[in-house]
Amino acid sequence: MIIIFWISLFLIFYTFAGYALVLFVMIRIKRLFKKTAIYETTTLMPTVTVLVAAYNEEDLIDEKVLNTINLDYPKEKIQFIFITDGSTDRTAERIRKYNGVTVLHEDQRAGKMAAIKRAIPFIKGEITVFTDANTFLNREALLELIKHYQNPRVGAVAGEKRIMVEEKADASSAGEGFYWKYESLLKKWDYELYSNVGAAGELFSIRTALYQPVESDTIIDDHMIAMRIAENGHIIAYEPKAYAVETASADVKEELKRKIRIAAGGIQSILRLKKAANPFHYPIFTFQYISHRVLRWTITPFLLILVFILNALLAFKGAGTGYLLLFLAQIIFYSLALAGYFLEKKNIRIKALFIPYYFCVMNYAVLAGMMRYFKKTQSAAWEKSKRK
Repeated sequence: MIIIFWISLFLIFYTFAGYALVLFVMIRIKRLFKKTAIYETTTLMPTVTVLVAAYNEEDLIDEKVLNTINLDYPKEKIQFIFITDGSTDRTAERIRKYNGVTVLHEDQRAGKMAAIKRAIPFIKGEITVFTDANTFLNREALLELIKHYQNPRVGAVAGEKRIMVEEKADASSAGEGFYWKYESLLKKWDYELYSNVGAAGELFSIRTALYQPVESDTIIDDHMIAMRIAENGHIIAYEPKAYAVETASADVKEELKRKIRIAAGGIQSILRLKKAANPFHYPIFTFQYISHRVLRWTITPFLLILVFILNALLAFKGAGTGYLLLFLAQIIFYSLALAGYFLEKKNIRIKALFIPYYFCVMNYAVLAGMMRYFKKTQSAAWEKSKRK
C-alpha cells in the first residue's frame, strides 16, 4: 500500500509540476553543449493561406475578418479562406462583403475537421495558418510564425493563446488564465528542448505540403494535425510573440463543457497517435508527449482519487505522522476547492480559491471526457462555449 501510495503521489507531482522542473534542468544542460537557434526576423516570405472555420459567429465575424485581412504580411502573398459549414445565421453573408476573401459554405454540419478537410483543396499557400473565429491575432502574428520555417526541420509552428482576465475575474477566467500562462511556459521549454507536443486551434501553422489527412470524426483537430506532422519526424515550433487573444468562458459550467470535450478528444488522440507514444521512433519527443499530454489525459485523475483513499487508510492505521499531515493537507486543499465552488455560485470571488477549484474542475473534466468518449456520446461537431 505504501509503495503504491508513493508511486502514485510521485506521478501526480511529476504531471503537474515535476515535468516543468525536469524541463528547466534539461534545457540548461543543453545550453552548455549546444547553442539554441534563435530566429528574430526573417527574409523568408512564402505564400500563406489563413484558414478560419466559423460556425454561427455573425456577432463578431466582421471584427474577425478585419483583424485577419489587416495582418502584417505582403498582400500579394496571402490568401484568406473562411469556411462556414453548418452555419444557420448570417456569418457567410457578412464575410462575402469583403473583397479578397474566399467563403466556403454548405448547409451540412459535419464537424470542424470535416470542414477543414473540405477546405484543403482550395489552399494555395506554402504555409497554412489556422485560427479560430472567436480569437483575434496580433498584427505581427504571421511574420512571427513564418520566421521559424527558416529551420528546414520545422513542420509546424504553434502560437500562444492568451486569455483576457478582468480584475474581478471569476474562477473560470482566473483559472483558465493561470492555466494558459503555465502551459505557455511549458510549450516554450518543450520547443527549446526539442519540439512542442501539439497545437491549439486558436493559432497554429503548418507547411501545407506536410499536411496529413486526419479522420473526419476527430474531436481536437488542431492537436491531431500538428501531431501527425511530428510523427513523421518534423518539429513543432512555438512562438509566444504570435498570439491569439480571446475572452474566457462565460462561467465554470461553460469552461467545464469545453474541457470535457478536449478530454474526450485527448483520449481519442492517444489511441490514434501510436507512433508518438513509441520511443523507438523519436525518444525525446515521446518523453515530452507522455509527460506533457498522456499522463494528464489518462491516469492522473484516477491517481488523485487513489492517493486520497490510500492516504486515509495509512493515516488512520497509524502508519506515521507524515501520512496524517499529508492527509490533512489534502483535506484542506479539497475543502478550499469546495469553498470555491459554493462561493462561485453566490458570485463571491476569492482569488485564493480559484486555483484549487479550477484544478478539481480540470481533473473531473478528464474523467467525464473519458466516459463520454468510450460511451460514444461525444460528437465531432464543435460545441460553442459561451464567452464573456
